[in-house]
Amino acid sequence: MSNFLDEFIEEIKSNVPGYIAVTITEVSTGVCYVSHSEKSDFDPEIASAYNLEVVKAKKSAIKALGLTSNIQDILITLTSQIHIIDLSENGEYFIYLAVDSSKANLGMTRALLKKYKKNVVSQL
Repeated sequence: MSNFLDEFIEEIKSNVPGYIAVTITEVSTGVCYVSHSEKSDFDPEIASAYNLEVVKAKKSAIKALGLTSNIQDILITLTSQIHIIDLSENGEYFIYLAVDSSKANLGMTRALLKKYKKNVVSQL
C-alpha cells in the first residue's frame, strides 16, 4: 500500500468519530486501492462492490434525466450507521466511509472526509 494511502487510513481511523470502515475504489474496474475496517464482521471491499453498483445506477439516472450535474456524494442512512460514498471530481474513483450514527455527526464526518481526501486526490 502506498504511503499516502496509509496516511489517509490512519487519519480517518484516528479522527473520524464512530469510524467503522473505509475504502477507495476505482469506478471503471471496481478495484479497491485500499480498505480497512474496525469490525471483523464488516467487509469494506464487499460493501464497496455493492456501492459501485449504486454509483453506476445513479450515473445512469442522471444521464437518463438529461442532467449535466455530477455526483458529489451519496449518503445512505441506516438505523445505526451512516454510509458516505464520496466521488472524486473526475469520477474515476470513490471513497466509501461507514460510521456509527450514535457516535458521528454527519456534518463533521463529511468535513473531515473532505479534509483528509485532499492528499489522496492530488496523488491518484
